[in-house]
Amino acid sequence: MDYRMLGNTGIKVSRLCFGALTIGPLQANLPLKQGAAVIDRAIEQGVNFIDTAELYRTYPYIRQAIKGRKDQVVICSKSYAYTRDGMQKSLTDALRGIERDYIDIFMLHEQESLLTVKGHREALEVLLEAKNKGIVRAVGLSTHHVAAVLAAAELPEIEVIHPIINMSGVGIADGSVDDMLSAVRRAYRAGKGIYGMKALGGGNLLANAAAALSFVLEIPELSAVAVGMQNFAEVDYNVRFFSQSYIPEELKQQVIRQPRRLHFEEWCQGCGACVAVCSAKALYLAGEQARVKTDLCRLCGYCGAACPMFAIKVI
Repeated sequence: MDYRMLGNTGIKVSRLCFGALTIGPLQANLPLKQGAAVIDRAIEQGVNFIDTAELYRTYPYIRQAIKGRKDQVVICSKSYAYTRDGMQKSLTDALRGIERDYIDIFMLHEQESLLTVKGHREALEVLLEAKNKGIVRAVGLSTHHVAAVLAAAELPEIEVIHPIINMSGVGIADGSVDDMLSAVRRAYRAGKGIYGMKALGGGNLLANAAAALSFVLEIPELSAVAVGMQNFAEVDYNVRFFSQSYIPEELKQQVIRQPRRLHFEEWCQGCGACVAVCSAKALYLAGEQARVKTDLCRLCGYCGAACPMFAIKVI
């Protein structure tokens, strides 16, 4: 496994970051023991970086997986909190949740621009104070917006940026792939540690997984890439891919043939954009939410690319 420094933070991370959202109650909802075993499988093969968030509710899985090696694993979490009290609670809950007295990276979750960062200033101050006390090692933000990456590049308080980036631009809210790459380069030149998210476009690029992963691995500014994994086969495949090791055909087929389904996030607004592009006629609106006729769905991912809210995933 290849390791890189995360900007100027002094934190060294594996290029493959374990994206913990997939195993938790919002998606696969694996039993605790099973989900922790999947994380453990990754750690055993050299993955030392775990990405989570308060929203994901995956602290119990991480806590169990890192028992006995708490200081060997880099953990990043995030919170939507914008008040002082709210962020203090989020930070306390994270530390209790993973059973450590510090967390490596803590982020403002899903920032959109300099304006939203300013709106979260109280929460940011809590994280900066925690850093001064050694409770947080680095402070950052995650985002689907080019504007937020550009804003973070100019803010010395923000040390780590977690932007969405994939070969098709799925989920980028305010620009193209080239726009995001340009912003990432600018932030990198400013000394920021950067690790990507949604390399597979929330599962919508699974049909071209090898090309999609190759694309992000060829971006030199990314120290790591977070990839959601929910079973041993996916862990083994991704570890081998990121390590440029031989991948047996049997393992490839096991990952390809894994049953998948379309998943709608709770923030779907029922705009109908996905319904309009679905040539299989598998999608429809029920109230204010999109729904799928599973017998007609081809899992092509076109709906995910069309969703302005990035609310459609293939899991």
